[in-house]
Amino acid sequence: MSARLEAEHLYKVFGRREEQAVERLRAGADREELRADGTTAAVIDASFTVEPGQIFVVMGLSGSGKSTLLRMLNGLLEPTAGHVRFDGQDLTALSARDLRAVRANKISMVFQHFALFPHRSVVENAAYGLEVQGVAKAERLARATEALELCGLKGWEKSWPDELSGGMQQRVGLARALATDADLLLMDESFSALDPLIRRDMQDQLLELQTELKKTIVFITHDLNEAMRLGDRVAVMRDGRIVQIGTAEDILVRPADDYVASFTQDVDRSRVLTAAAVMDKDVRGDEADCGCESGCETATPDTPFTELCAISARLSHPVAVLDAQRQLVGVVPNRRLISFLGEEAARA
Repeated sequence: MSARLEAEHLYKVFGRREEQAVERLRAGADREELRADGTTAAVIDASFTVEPGQIFVVMGLSGSGKSTLLRMLNGLLEPTAGHVRFDGQDLTALSARDLRAVRANKISMVFQHFALFPHRSVVENAAYGLEVQGVAKAERLARATEALELCGLKGWEKSWPDELSGGMQQRVGLARALATDADLLLMDESFSALDPLIRRDMQDQLLELQTELKKTIVFITHDLNEAMRLGDRVAVMRDGRIVQIGTAEDILVRPADDYVASFTQDVDRSRVLTAAAVMDKDVRGDEADCGCESGCETATPDTPFTELCAISARLSHPVAVLDAQRQLVGVVPNRRLISFLGEEAARA
């Protein structure tokens, strides 16, 4: 499967002599050296790929460069060096006109702040991207109405933005992006302005929509728990550089350095890890060889940790972990679960 989106050695430098600054960074200079000369290196040598239907989360603290990186992906910011390819097309080589066409038809963005027009109804706001595309009014309102229903806003089409809660306004922003049927969604801290309960509700909404629509999404956040919950793959940024890319389990269990380890120490790992992360893989064979009776409960590599604990509590032997072909790929002894929970309690 070819990548839907590819970032190749992206740099973004603000200030004087930008190209010279990139060469200095390639030679080993750091951000502080450039800052002393009045130059800011916002993104340094960022490379990654995003597969079709994947949620790729870029996580980092304020000032790490994640939002600047996102804006290079759709050409809102031009890279100082490097390339962005979307479905094989080099966006950095397009004319301004062609780039606007790509943004209008293939890439949608959902911002942290709702950016709704107060003088337009909810359905008119949701239809705005289609209006930019030149879609006829009847069609764009119909498609916007469908997108609002997908986002749980059926019956609110004729309301005004100030009649909606913050979470509902953000749903309108999401519906606006979905109505264009764009291949790629860029979401910049889209839920950060929401209260915690509404924020989790929006995360649920996004995951539910993703199950049905299989969009390719790049999601920016500074919230580690949000990144762990949403991301199929997660990139951790620090001082303009990507320091690790992997699954949530990779980031938690195999941190690339002390910075990533300290960043993840407060995460409730039991909500993130699956059987694949804790099972003993030094076993092979079929279901009959796993040591359990026929018809007993088993797990898959994707079984959540909390569910795995519940299964283990009902069995008198290790939990067998079976793949899609019902082949034994690992076992989880009860003592391993107890040990893990003990480590979590010690960490708390």
